[in-house]
Amino acid sequence: MIHRILSVPRSIVKSSRLSVAKLGTLPVSFPKIRTYSSTVPANESKPYLSGNSTHFGFEQVAIDQKESLVRQVFDNVADSYDVMNDLMSGGLHRYWKDYLLEVSSVESMASAVRRTNGDLRILDVAGGTGDVAFRFVNAAGCVERAKSSGEDPVSVTVCDINHEMLRVGDVRARKRFGNSLLDDSRGLRFMQGNAQALEFEDNSFDLYTIAFGLRNVTDVDMALREANRVLKPGGRFICLEFSQVPNELLRTIYDTYSFHVIPAMGQIVAQDRESYQYLVESIRRFSNQDELVTRMKNAGFQVSRYTNLTGGIVALHEGWKSV
Repeated sequence: MIHRILSVPRSIVKSSRLSVAKLGTLPVSFPKIRTYSSTVPANESKPYLSGNSTHFGFEQVAIDQKESLVRQVFDNVADSYDVMNDLMSGGLHRYWKDYLLEVSSVESMASAVRRTNGDLRILDVAGGTGDVAFRFVNAAGCVERAKSSGEDPVSVTVCDINHEMLRVGDVRARKRFGNSLLDDSRGLRFMQGNAQALEFEDNSFDLYTIAFGLRNVTDVDMALREANRVLKPGGRFICLEFSQVPNELLRTIYDTYSFHVIPAMGQIVAQDRESYQYLVESIRRFSNQDELVTRMKNAGFQVSRYTNLTGGIVALHEGWKSV
């Protein structure tokens, strides 16, 4: 087990007969909101890591600060994360995650290992609220297996650096599946960990997935090398991430929506504009499709490739660990 309401200052009017002119002289304070721009800074081409600094959205911050800044973002949005995903994407995130499930072939892999007395170990990194992991659990038949006796050869591990996201995921899992599925030997577990330094032995997993999390990692290349390390020879890496839209018209529409609607939506629904400003900015700062392929190959993955979804708003990248 994995162990803000919008506050607006109000002036108190002492008399209903105060004139408009007099009201105009009263001091008024507004919450400070970082200026939001749809224009990517001129230093966009700077390396993700440069000296002792890295990107945090459009800002440059010290490397040792980014992890805590990202953690604060997800602490703030954890309880509203899944609702906001539906609102921001118009429900499309469900289609994108279903496509990840389809590409992963988890259902057929689970059937095969049960027939052959093998095992199937899946690691979902940055998957705190369980959205992807629950798809794996259902497809692999882990729920039915948990109701019977004996250990399940299929296991799904959700690893996330953020405790609040894991807390939400654990609560959701127990409501959906009951407690039996969350026994260590019965299919699903949540654990806190850093994608850059995973606490697993080499060659441990058959499948590593990360959905909408890689761009939030401080050192993406280190995380990719770690993914390769913990995969078994022949193991598969799948990354679902926001990417760059090649079509100019669609990109203009998408940027206008992202830069102006999403932060406002975050303020209204989650009472947190700043976190959603960062999330949108982080998308623009992240590698494009071909750049990520190169980074995957540099980390040791073979046959790296990608598929654009919804015009490139999202891309699904695949790679295999050499045998």
